[in-house]
Amino acid sequence: MTDKKTALVTGSSSGIGLATAKVLASQGFQVMLHGLEDASAGEPIANAITQEYGVKTGYCSADISNPAEIEKLFEATVARFGGIDILVNNAGIQYTATTAEFPPEKWDQVLAINLTAPFQLTRLALPLMKQAGWGRVINIASVHGLVASANKSAYCAAKHGLVGFTKVVALEHAADGITANCICPGWTDTPILNHQFKVYAEQNQVSEEEAKRGLILTKSPYPELINPAEIGAMTAFLCSDVAKAINGAAMPVDGGWTAQ
Repeated sequence: MTDKKTALVTGSSSGIGLATAKVLASQGFQVMLHGLEDASAGEPIANAITQEYGVKTGYCSADISNPAEIEKLFEATVARFGGIDILVNNAGIQYTATTAEFPPEKWDQVLAINLTAPFQLTRLALPLMKQAGWGRVINIASVHGLVASANKSAYCAAKHGLVGFTKVVALEHAADGITANCICPGWTDTPILNHQFKVYAEQNQVSEEEAKRGLILTKSPYPELINPAEIGAMTAFLCSDVAKAINGAAMPVDGGWTAQ
């Protein structure tokens, strides 16, 4: 029973975020979508979800590396829906380079979007959740919040930090009807991986389809990409009543990557 509960899902114009928004909408949740596209591109995505699932939606364009834009996103959500019951911090970016060659400005950007923005949105949403006596903070971390890979210093630092931050929120609000958890996906079928597949294909002189399987198997025993809708389904599960005692967890959905 959603009781008109509202979910704000960042980075939801494509990939895991869009799949999550659709799963939540299918279960009756109102959804605020977010992306970098302007309203002319983003609003049709939200409208399509409304037409398919019959729930109220909205869309807000915001660069969440900018604190003022984070405030704008929060205020737009509250203005449209009256509150935020579920916060899904999904938006993320990736940049790869060795630590010695990592551009400092890229480090700042990766941490701003992958770690600081979730903190800022959570900080803003928690008082509303506490007042309502119910809330879910679900951070889409990564397998790289649990283990590391070479050339991903900023991404690993941000995602490890997100796991730690989530545990603190869980401890602080366990008595308020609020839970905070991380989902840690492995190789998932999203645009963020396209560059890595392309590089692997070029280096190994194989097709991009062969590159996908080859790169996946360097880390995970499960030889396929994870469907983003599976991450959305896990998010919906964490919003359900049967998950109310799951708090402060970092749940891998990684095809066995971290089991090794």
